[in-house]
This record gives sequence, C-alpha cells and structure tokens, in this order.
Amino acid sequence: MSTSILRTADAWYVATAGGAVKISTAATTTGELLADRQAIAAATTGVATDRVEDLALMSPVTAPCRVVAQMTNFASHVTDAGMDPKTVPLTFFRKTSGSISGPVDDVVKPAHVRLLDYEVEIGLVIGRTMPVGTQVTEANLHELVAGLVVTNDVSARDIQLPQTQFYEAKSYPTFTPVGPRLVLLDAGEFRRFTDLRLTLSVNGETRQDSVVGTDMIYRPLEALRALTRFQRLDAGDLILTGTPVGTALSAPPKAVEKIAALLPAAVKWKLFFNGQAKNPKYLADGDVIEARVATGDGAIDLGTQRTKVRYAR
Repeated sequence: MSTSILRTADAWYVATAGGAVKISTAATTTGELLADRQAIAAATTGVATDRVEDLALMSPVTAPCRVVAQMTNFASHVTDAGMDPKTVPLTFFRKTSGSISGPVDDVVKPAHVRLLDYEVEIGLVIGRTMPVGTQVTEANLHELVAGLVVTNDVSARDIQLPQTQFYEAKSYPTFTPVGPRLVLLDAGEFRRFTDLRLTLSVNGETRQDSVVGTDMIYRPLEALRALTRFQRLDAGDLILTGTPVGTALSAPPKAVEKIAALLPAAVKWKLFFNGQAKNPKYLADGDVIEARVATGDGAIDLGTQRTKVRYAR
C-alpha cells in the first residue's frame, strides 16, 4: 500500500486517513528520510498529530540534489513539435536543484523573461545510490525508485529557444514546483505507473490531460537504464519524465518554418517571439496553475499542487 510523505519547514509527516502523523526522525534531507524506513513505517500506524490541510507544505524533495529531465517524451508533445514519435531519441537535460519550490509557492517570472510556460510532469524520486553501470531491471525498479511526485517544469521559452539548450531557461528559482506529497510505492503499485493521468489547468481551464500508458514514449525502466550508463544517482535525486501536449509553446506550420529558416537568426527569432507574445496561453501575472497526477480510480494519488504566477518587478 502506498505511503504519502509530507514535509514542512521543521518536520516530516505521513498522511493517513485520520490526518498527518509526524515521523520521529532526525532526517533533514529526502535521502536521509528514505534511509529511515523504520521511522516511516512506525508513523503509518501512529496517531495523527495534525490536519493535513493545516500544514504549510514544502517540497518533499530537498535541495541540493540532482534534477535530471527527459526531453520530448510524450508522443502528443513530440507530434505537436513537428517530430515523429517513432524516431525521437531518448535524451536528457539538467536543471539546478535551486529551482525546486513547494506545491503552493509562487512561480516567480524574472523581469527579463517574456514568455513563461508550464509543463506538468511525473517526478521519479531515487531511493538509493545508483553508481554508473547499475543494472536496472523490472524486478528491482521499485527498489531504485522510492516514489513519485507531481512536478511542473516551468520554462522561459524566450531564453530557451535561441540558446538551443535548456539549463538557464528552466533553472530560475521556483521553476520546479514539487509536491504536495512524495508517494512511496511497492512493486505491485509501481506496475500501475502507466495508469497515471497528468492534468494541468490555468485559471480553471484545462490545458494538459494525458494518460501515461497511451502517450509516454520512454518509461522509467528504459530511462534509468540509459541514464545510469553515464550518470551516478543518489537517494533523493529527482528525475522528470516529460510532459504531454498542451503547453503554450507550439511548433509553427511547416511552411512558416521553411521560410524562417532562410532568414538571419536575429530576424527569425524577433519575428517568432513577436508572434508568440500574442499567444494568450503563456502565463500571466496572477495566473493560478493546478497540476495533478493520479490513477483514474484514485488508488495512486500524487495530489494537486496549486501555484500562483507572480511577475518580478
């Protein structure tokens, strides 16, 4: 049975039917908490000390840690970007863990950023050290991945696209909201990963809505096998697994793309961003984003994060 971990500024909790049970642990990081399974187990049968709704929740994934993200990993998103899902490679990029924020914290747009976008994603939280060369199998996957979280891969598109790399554009503070809960899964529950539905709305309007089993291209087994060929991972590290169609950014028609390719780079990007600036789907000051991940029957529920966009002055 899944266990939902909550975090506040000074404590860790297990969410139960009766409320929130404080975990008796000295852990200050997610990695340390995951090593204290006895304390977690004890809390699952403990007496609730608080109401979940009264807790000031922070990200259940602590920084510093590694934040690694899969790129163009949902068929619907790949197609929308003008690519073929059958030929898109399994690729990764990095974000700073300084971008991690809580499930109700404001998403802050830096003053120089023009086009702020959203991407709901499932986050895999690593459960133990995985040296380069670690063998990842169906049998041990649930031991290597401790649990799942809701994440939002916020992106400054006007920074990202001209640089042709993602690091800066996705690494500003508050650009990776995480939570509200870290849901620890056993082997049987992890097999239901494909049943998870990702949804994201802005001001109540649904923008993204997709089920893993019909849309995700490279699932956790393939992703971790590829990643551990070259990247060490440790308990508490965070892997983002891609986003479905519905982001504000969308590929231009092929004819426009061909014409733009003939223009000098500076002219091309100026025209492109002037056009994108008219797109009302980019996040505006005061917008409320709600991101949720759960199975249809609610057996696995990562919760809903609710963040508000704030423009820095």
